[in-house]
Amino acid sequence: MSGRQRRLLPPLHLLAALTAIGGALAPAFGQPVAAAAPPAAEAAAPSAPAADAPGGDAFALDRQLPLDPAVRTGRLENGLRYYIRANAKPEDRAELRLVVDAGSILEDDSQRGLAHFAEHMAFNGTRRFARQELVDYLEGIGMRFGPDLNAYTSFDETVYMLQVPTDEVAILERGLDILEDWAQGVTFEGEEIDKERGVVIEEWRGRRGAGARVQDQQFPVLFKGSRYAERLPIGEVEVLESFPHDEIRRFYRDWYRPDLQAVVAVGDFDPVAVERMVRSRFSGLRPPAEPRPRIEAPVPDHDETLFSIVTDPELARTSVSVAWKRDPDPELTVADYRRALVESLFFAMLNARLD
Repeated sequence: MSGRQRRLLPPLHLLAALTAIGGALAPAFGQPVAAAAPPAAEAAAPSAPAADAPGGDAFALDRQLPLDPAVRTGRLENGLRYYIRANAKPEDRAELRLVVDAGSILEDDSQRGLAHFAEHMAFNGTRRFARQELVDYLEGIGMRFGPDLNAYTSFDETVYMLQVPTDEVAILERGLDILEDWAQGVTFEGEEIDKERGVVIEEWRGRRGAGARVQDQQFPVLFKGSRYAERLPIGEVEVLESFPHDEIRRFYRDWYRPDLQAVVAVGDFDPVAVERMVRSRFSGLRPPAEPRPRIEAPVPDHDETLFSIVTDPELARTSVSVAWKRDPDPELTVADYRRALVESLFFAMLNARLD
């Protein structure tokens, strides 16, 4: 049994290229249906590849994949990483991201669903923006909730997404202020927490169709022996209804910390100026004196072949899938990238043939 996290290889889709089972799994992972693997445990802030060796063949298989030279990247003393790239199209626009290497897999039993709930609370009051003021400000500069302002929570990461105009420097700076508030300035007022319970529970209720019922029976088989089988990001309704306010504040304190965060900025701007803005804002974030270990959640091997036969009166299709597990592959060298391309081509051709 490997000590590393296991990976579920893309299943063979028989009878249909897009299966009902695959469709049920995809929303939980935020990935295409063909990729039935849990997200990588260290997805939030990938380390930059080592510098290229001088000389040599650019396509030598043992050569490390270089970072795009147009990307300005760095790591602050508090551990936060940043990635900045100028991109002129579309004009006068920037995409900003705060990536947090923390999701539902890190929840304690008393916190199931609170990684996702914390994401909701980031829009309900921060150090600079009280309650509804954040959404009101962004809508006031022409942004729309959804296309330009959004976030998601998965098993292993939480990502906040913001698009802002760059024709006024002050607006771009304000956008980075918002990312800084999300990083360590969410207020979690008790009244706002209680108001949001109904919103999150309704989201949970809206997902309780055939796909969720199938998923409830399949995940304990697919991820047998792993926290992935019992830590769906939407959480447990019993916890969402009654958790004490301090539980969600504790989750935020434990995991929203600079060594588990990255800032990404891409857009029509001066990258040198944006780097200065990022460093001036995020260097002040403080890591905890005694940080909790950021655990991984391995999916263990098993000797026997596991199977799951699931029926539901509301399923509209019949499907069969086969999946098998292996250790995750490295993605650091030209050879690693070549192997990933070959795998992708293989599964695309196999699925096309079976279809």
